[in-house]
Amino acid sequence: MTSEMTAYVIEEHGDPDVFTRTTTNVPDPAPNEIRVEVVASSLNPVDYKIRQGAIPDFAPDFPATLHCDVSGVVDAVGANVTGFETGDEVYGMPGGARRQGSLADYVVGHAGTFAHAPKTIPLADAAAVPVVALTAWEMLTDKTSLDIGDEVLVYGAAGGVGHIGVQLADWFGADVTATASSDEKRAFATALGADATVDYTTTDVETYVEEHASDGGFDVVFDPVGDDHLQTAFEAVSPYGTVVTTESSSTQDLSAMHQRSLELGVVLVILPVLLGERQTRIGDELADIASLVDDGAIEPHIDERFSFADVTQAHQLGEDGSFRGKLLLRNE
Repeated sequence: MTSEMTAYVIEEHGDPDVFTRTTTNVPDPAPNEIRVEVVASSLNPVDYKIRQGAIPDFAPDFPATLHCDVSGVVDAVGANVTGFETGDEVYGMPGGARRQGSLADYVVGHAGTFAHAPKTIPLADAAAVPVVALTAWEMLTDKTSLDIGDEVLVYGAAGGVGHIGVQLADWFGADVTATASSDEKRAFATALGADATVDYTTTDVETYVEEHASDGGFDVVFDPVGDDHLQTAFEAVSPYGTVVTTESSSTQDLSAMHQRSLELGVVLVILPVLLGERQTRIGDELADIASLVDDGAIEPHIDERFSFADVTQAHQLGEDGSFRGKLLLRNE
């Protein structure tokens, strides 16, 4: 095979047009790593926040190859790897944060950050799954325990994490109320399995709690948005309930947590990659998620598809937010 590959990199933090196409060496897998020929990646907020410089501690070294999600075919296997072999179709979250990511012809990563790809969706589409599904899975399984009939409020239900959260909560047997800002997005949430929807731009918390929660609030509030939504979550959750979130960097008044004996769970799904520790946790969870995809319990919604060469346009749309589900980038 060739010793060089194409990659889309940033030499500095900046706007979406900061990406440049370059040629670089194909990386070799170290012990416990695999190399994957990249079929596709997808865009997550963490990717454009790294590009912007909003979270500089998460950025790979410059020139930085971004994007955490990947799907592709195993091309080489490092020493001590037993779970994969050349030719396996895989998906995973091997880099893009501190490690070089997947906007390239090849990516290497710890074997524990991959799993065999779902069989019932195209391999490219599997790249839309890892970050959002791992996040929703950990929010609903690690940070709280759902029982059949529990009342769950999902913020940002048409977004990447939110649209998987609606499907997972529904699969767990919860009574799901979803928030979204437009008729189109609320109809989308209903199609995903939400039992009720709320226009949070025109409805105050007291009103939708009274209409859709039976015990003074929801058992679980699922918040992948943060900021004002996180503060509102403390008002929407029931006494002894749980708020789960991906965003806790903003300043909040936590007095309601004590007054109502609440639990707060925070998920940073890329932490094993950042730490270089417990990375097999990712692959184990992705194996479970692949089974859920193959069983029809969850399905990624891909709103638009781009080529790697159109990464600037993908980031522009990602920051704009006027889409549902995920944005996919194919290595064409």
